[in-house]
Amino acid sequence: MPSFSDLFHEAGIAARSLAELFSGRPLRLGVTGLAGAGKTIFVTALVQHLTLAARLAALGEKNPLPVFRVHAEGRFMGGRLEPQPDDAVPRFAYEAHLDVLTGRGGSENRAWPQSTKRISELRLVLEFERTAGRGRSAAELLIDIVDYPGEWLLDLTLLDKSYRRWSEESLAAAEARTPLGAQWRRYVQSLDANGPADEDAAQRAAALFKDYLQACRAAPLAASSLPPGRFLMPGDLEGSPLLTFSPLKLETELRPNSLAATMARRYEAYRAHVVKPFFRDHFVRLDRQIVLVDVLAALNAGPAALRDLERALGDVLNAFRTGKNSILSSLLRPKIDKILFAATKADHLNHVSHDRLEAILRRLTARAIARAENLGTSIDVVALAAVRATREANVGRGGAILPAVVGTPLRGERIGDEIFDGETEVAIFPGQLPDDPDAVFAGSWAIDPREAEYRFVRFRPPIAARDAAGTPLALPHIRLDRAFQFLLGDRLR
Repeated sequence: MPSFSDLFHEAGIAARSLAELFSGRPLRLGVTGLAGAGKTIFVTALVQHLTLAARLAALGEKNPLPVFRVHAEGRFMGGRLEPQPDDAVPRFAYEAHLDVLTGRGGSENRAWPQSTKRISELRLVLEFERTAGRGRSAAELLIDIVDYPGEWLLDLTLLDKSYRRWSEESLAAAEARTPLGAQWRRYVQSLDANGPADEDAAQRAAALFKDYLQACRAAPLAASSLPPGRFLMPGDLEGSPLLTFSPLKLETELRPNSLAATMARRYEAYRAHVVKPFFRDHFVRLDRQIVLVDVLAALNAGPAALRDLERALGDVLNAFRTGKNSILSSLLRPKIDKILFAATKADHLNHVSHDRLEAILRRLTARAIARAENLGTSIDVVALAAVRATREANVGRGGAILPAVVGTPLRGERIGDEIFDGETEVAIFPGQLPDDPDAVFAGSWAIDPREAEYRFVRFRPPIAARDAAGTPLALPHIRLDRAFQFLLGDRLR
């Protein structure tokens, strides 16, 4: 039975949707993915391309977005940024991120921007010509881009879980991940859950639990499904009592004022004050969604990491309010009618493996996609690089010609005994993915150990081309235009 506060909030959502409808409701595009998937880079590249496209065309530059139909047809007039509508949400720092990517003060300073650590927003206005019969008419599309950590999205699975159930599932998962969770498990097993509440014990258990989650996320395990997400991405909650709890082994009912009761209360507070507001104030308002996935990191970690990523992506898709929008739902509570899953860092592989990378992602999401498509949601997968850091070449090895990538590894990256200085270009053969995506789940395919140490060398961003005034031109990409067409194309006709 919904509470009065839930009903009140639902009424607020409906009222806000109606107000947005009459004032020109924007398309709300959610951008998410787990840490390291490239959310910040994607949003920065999206905005740069869509605000530069018309100027590049006027300069006679080659169209960098040939698959983006409105641009290819000559109907795209330009894009501009406007103040975002939600004053309480931090603005996505587009200009600062672009400066970092392209190198403020010189290309030698170029670097990758910091990862997404909190929710942020940006409003983009696209001007285009709408096709109407035989003629064309000027039109605008308002897009509110909402960038948020995927770790927060996985928290939505907690809304239906009691503290007891979450504790049982977390402890079982830790037992399967031995030895990563050994120290934390030993400590919580030494505690008397029904003994008196002990703040020192609670803080110690929470700290060890956080260490365990961080170890699970790191290589070689590279696990994906690790709620509560704010333990890994605390944002402005760092040090808060809302993050000072841990699963415990519960054999009896919780006693009042016990350690277990304290942990359960904080878990419930986390759900009430962190998870529910995120769902109600931001997530529920999305119309379109792109989920960025670092498939290569999971491949590098092996079949267990892939299966965990599959579970996480299933949880992600289950969290979305999917389906076709009717007139009534558009008015009262919009649904997400298009979702794009994108395997990022396609530039780490030669193009001969791009279709295979895409097939692996499709295999990862197959069961979850089937459920959502039955509800009328349009879903696609793509292998892309929002900013392409490499180019391709063929290299000879042992009499064979191998498809390689060429780029500048970050300072400190290494191949064997060679440590790179951040300035030298190298050609790397990253291996080829298998034709059969099931092979990577069955463990019948594995990275060649001779290549594992440098398969996923991190590259520096490309040197940006600039116009006569020194303004960076559009950064190179792989299939960014395909993502634009899927997510936005139907609204730009």
